[in-house]
Amino acid sequence: MAGKESVIVHGMWASPYSKRVELAFKVKGIPYEYVEEDFKNKTPELLKYNPVHKKIPVLVHNGKPIAESLVILEYIEEVWKDCPQLLPNDPYEKAQVRFWVDFINQKFTDIMMTIIKTKGEVQEKALSQVHELIKVLDEGIKIFFPDGNPTFEVKNLGLLDIIASTVFCSFSATEEVIGAKIIDPEKTPLLYSWVKALGEHPLVMEIIIPHEKLVSILGPWRQSFINPPPSQS
Repeated sequence: MAGKESVIVHGMWASPYSKRVELAFKVKGIPYEYVEEDFKNKTPELLKYNPVHKKIPVLVHNGKPIAESLVILEYIEEVWKDCPQLLPNDPYEKAQVRFWVDFINQKFTDIMMTIIKTKGEVQEKALSQVHELIKVLDEGIKIFFPDGNPTFEVKNLGLLDIIASTVFCSFSATEEVIGAKIIDPEKTPLLYSWVKALGEHPLVMEIIIPHEKLVSILGPWRQSFINPPPSQS
């Protein structure tokens, strides 16, 4: 698109949802202004631009707000068509990408929160469910890597890569905090290789939260749930 544009992303540094929007812009090569939001003290602009959910991320493009990360990603793809594409041209391949994007987006968020916030039988049940989901995903992504080699030397990051990197590239921090393996290279080798390759991609490395920083946040957060301070009467 020609001319000067105003591209503003309202996000939060630890949110995978705003990270995926930032990563999409980096893949497209589109410069943007970033506004850091505080969940406890949201800016008037955020409340104005997303009055329904009052959440990040919000993209404000030339004064027009778009909310919800997947909606924003679709918007980015449609508006900046002359940049590297996030979706394949083939309708069937595009449908497959959208299916697995939805699978990751819908299946993993809540169950991972349960794993981090609980212990004992509840956590063990959640871990078992995640391991089953990961097996399904490991099998499903074979359609995208028929040679079994998920590298990015000859292709750009696509929509599915963007979603996966913001969900799975932080799993090592979660594993350290809970003391259990989530993505096993022996049981799900393709998914493990994919996540490893994503984590080493220069653009992903620009936006992913450093491991130690994430551990320092997740550890105390987990403890606040499994060992809450005594209530004061």
